Amino acid sequence: MDSLFLLLFLLAIVAFLYSSVGHGGASGYLAVMAIMGVAPSMMKSSALVMNLAVSLFSFIGFYKAGHFRLKLFLPFAIASVPMAFLGGTMTLSDAIYKKVLAVCILFSIVRLIYKFNSKNEPNRPIPIWAGLLSGGIIGLLSGMIGIGGGIILSPLMLLLRWATLKETAAVSALFIFVNSLSGLYGQIQKGGIHLTENLQWAVLATIIGGLAGSYFGSQKFNVPTLKNLLALGLVIACLKLIFT
Repeated sequence: MDSLFLLLFLLAIVAFLYSSVGHGGASGYLAVMAIMGVAPSMMKSSALVMNLAVSLFSFIGFYKAGHFRLKLFLPFAIASVPMAFLGGTMTLSDAIYKKVLAVCILFSIVRLIYKFNSKNEPNRPIPIWAGLLSGGIIGLLSGMIGIGGGIILSPLMLLLRWATLKETAAVSALFIFVNSLSGLYGQIQKGGIHLTENLQWAVLATIIGGLAGSYFGSQKFNVPTLKNLLALGLVIACLKLIFT
């Protein structure tokens, strides 16, 4: 029972911090489950289910605050959704899955600790080919390992100055939602999904954390100290995935 409460607490914290920057938190949920010893066969589907709820609430928060731009979202989503479905039908060995997930978590660490410019600087236009190519690659990867892809898309958009910080968060949140939905559908078509025990409580914990995070992230403030602590936890999870 104590381990369950610890799991739920960690999932809620992860959801709060990720949703504050427009992420669903799948990479964080996967890291927590890896540390807690959840079987990889159950991690992928369970993370995507939690991702759906948190990314949706995160998107609503940023949308209501006026940060969503459809023209920024479409070039990535057009290619990512079908590729996420394709990725969801693929099965990786546990060893390869852990290594690929560790690399993706590294992107999440960068997004959490790197100080991106929050000023509303003019955006560079997104070349259609770049949006389609990056969206397709990220979508395939997200479906394969059970993330929404925001941890890769978000740093890419910010580094190339395709959007402001808040706009990126809004686009990433919806991007994560549609990719998670597509990836789950691909898993169902492949042969069904495998979920962890007490998933309903895990989803509730992430919804509570996600609602709070999207509110503070879209309208109030970010919490750099907690994000640095989360980044440290993700580093530990990376090492566990690489060496076990």
